Amino acid sequence: MGERTNITGSARFRTLIKNGDFDAALSVAAQQVDNGAQVIDVNMDEGMVDGVAAMDRFLKLVAAEPDIARVPIMVDSSKWEVLEAGLKCVQGKAVVNSISLKEGEEPFLAHARLCRKYGAAVVVMAFDEAGQADSLERRTQVCERAYRLLVDTVGLSPEDIIFDPNVFAVATGIEEHATYGRDFIEATRWIKQHLPGALVSGGISNVSFSFRGNNPVREAIHAVFLYHAIAAGLDMGILNAGALAVYDEIEPELRERIEDVVLNRREDATERLLEIAETYNVSANEAAEADEEHWRGMPVRERITHALVKGLDAHIESDTELLRAEIDAARGHPIEVIEGPLMDGMNVVGDLFGAGKMFLPQVVKSARVMKKAVAYLIPYIEREQEAEGRARVKGTNGTVVTATVKGDVHDIGKNIVGVVLQCNNYEVIDLGVMVPAQRILDTAREVEADIIGLSGLITPSLDEMVTVASEMQRQGFTLPLLIGGATTSRAHTAVKVDPRYDGPVVWVKDASRSVPVVSALLSDAQRDPLLAGVTADYDALRARHAAKTDRPLVDLEAARANRVAVDWSAGVPAAPRRPGVHVVDDVRVSELRPYIDWQPFFNAWEMRGSFPEILTAPATAEAARRLFDDAQEMLDRIEAEDWLGLRGVVGLFPPRPTATTWWCSTTTAAAVNAPASTSCASRAPIARACPTSPWPTSSPPWRRGSPTIWAPSR
Repeated sequence: MGERTNITGSARFRTLIKNGDFDAALSVAAQQVDNGAQVIDVNMDEGMVDGVAAMDRFLKLVAAEPDIARVPIMVDSSKWEVLEAGLKCVQGKAVVNSISLKEGEEPFLAHARLCRKYGAAVVVMAFDEAGQADSLERRTQVCERAYRLLVDTVGLSPEDIIFDPNVFAVATGIEEHATYGRDFIEATRWIKQHLPGALVSGGISNVSFSFRGNNPVREAIHAVFLYHAIAAGLDMGILNAGALAVYDEIEPELRERIEDVVLNRREDATERLLEIAETYNVSANEAAEADEEHWRGMPVRERITHALVKGLDAHIESDTELLRAEIDAARGHPIEVIEGPLMDGMNVVGDLFGAGKMFLPQVVKSARVMKKAVAYLIPYIEREQEAEGRARVKGTNGTVVTATVKGDVHDIGKNIVGVVLQCNNYEVIDLGVMVPAQRILDTAREVEADIIGLSGLITPSLDEMVTVASEMQRQGFTLPLLIGGATTSRAHTAVKVDPRYDGPVVWVKDASRSVPVVSALLSDAQRDPLLAGVTADYDALRARHAAKTDRPLVDLEAARANRVAVDWSAGVPAAPRRPGVHVVDDVRVSELRPYIDWQPFFNAWEMRGSFPEILTAPATAEAARRLFDDAQEMLDRIEAEDWLGLRGVVGLFPPRPTATTWWCSTTTAAAVNAPASTSCASRAPIARACPTSPWPTSSPPWRRGSPTIWAPSR
């Protein structure tokens, strides 16, 4: 099932839909079919997109494209109104993705009956009122219960039931996640054996999320996971059909270590895969390996940052002591080690992870290095406070209440945030999933929380976050509110959440950024600068959003008065010396290279900055230069090995008559069949002066405007 027409599965598709470029979005669907997708998964869940309108428009366009409409459509959304909008547009049998028991049996049965009425098959997610099924036992219990309800109560054919037993990321570095791959495979095997006729599906790309940024390893993980899942009975999977490795062609050592992770065959499986993963990354920086051999010769501040980024804890205590002694000699305070180089290092980790150049298990290792350094410094901080007669530091740096909001059962990202914060000496009160707003606020009061953090993955979560913010405002809260999750964004936070609450509202891009954000919000020195930057950023985002949606319109007369004034008497454009069609053949790559616009290239790689400044700016120079050099090498190879035949076509034609010139003929048959070269003099114009020049030979056929009115077809 092709995932690239899913807003959450393709950044390009999301951008096209948000910009209203539906014609270009259709090409994404066509490409998925060409690459072998047997079903197209269409999802329009995005906080800044009208899901119902977008689903309706896109599927109607798909219906008019035979090359796309020949495959079934999976209508994918977390909102029932969006699913139903899609079902009204799909020709033939659709697949609904998805329904679940998370809100209880009554809405589950109601939605299932409507799916049956529309003649659609249904994907059933392994959720229930207790949350997301994340173990083999829970997966089988939830799926069996849903099967009995759908078959016995609704009367749905078993062949129209597709179970999704939840594909979760493996190799995250968190022990509880080690069985996720194996449990999905075994749940698939159980479903095929015990629930006759039912099919099994899964979001395959989820399994490799820990290695975001390393596409070769991700594709190998997908191939290995599919190999074992298909053997267990998997019928279909959602992934990029154009980027799937062949199981037998995966390098044996890499394949073995991936299988160790997916099947949980060794306790050190994640560490062993990490050891070799980067060697398979085609964009890996070989120079970084040489730098690592000499990192111990760096200044101590840089060594600490390097240790955090690489997750190296062997020397962190000795380096922390060197820096503490250095600061002490300058009459500084040990807390400056935490607020300075340690926080700087975690900021680098956050930037790298956000850019897809660092993986989840590495972020967890970085957090543990941070925890070790902080633990070493705590006694010095306490002694200094005692010497100055101040109270001892609290056992933690602060208390954070986290929750996945009501209506959402996803908690992987929230759990990782909890681990990272706890590794940095914060107390985390995790309320779990499907948490009502009032319970979040009551808990925050009860534990005297310093910060509230909300998480969510599906689109309805965005609306619930707005509800929580509104309740915080109504009940007089002033605590900072953190917003995070896959569907959240700076724009949604600025436009929808922040205006509902007068207290600080900060969007946190990913788990690794939670530490510096929380630290800054709880620091008297850092809070005001952080919030000033956030406020300015949100104001700018709201202004841009308003400019798009609230653009003032002028009346028709004013628009006509503002038309472009062209002085046609100034001269007549020269006619081309060689009109007609010209083919430019056998062009060399070297001839075109000077004309390449590299800005879209870096935009596609989500690297911010203008070309060529991006190659020299301190924040982007290393990665941008490496990427640019890789592109140059690829162009060199394309030319040296003669991969491409470059050709072009240009046509220069005389203009057509204006669209307002209509022609009348008393002999309709003659008008229809009149040769293109027939002169204007043979036709009588209506309310227009007839041009004296003959029709160009390239004129298109004539079409009927009324029984006796004719005009050139457009």
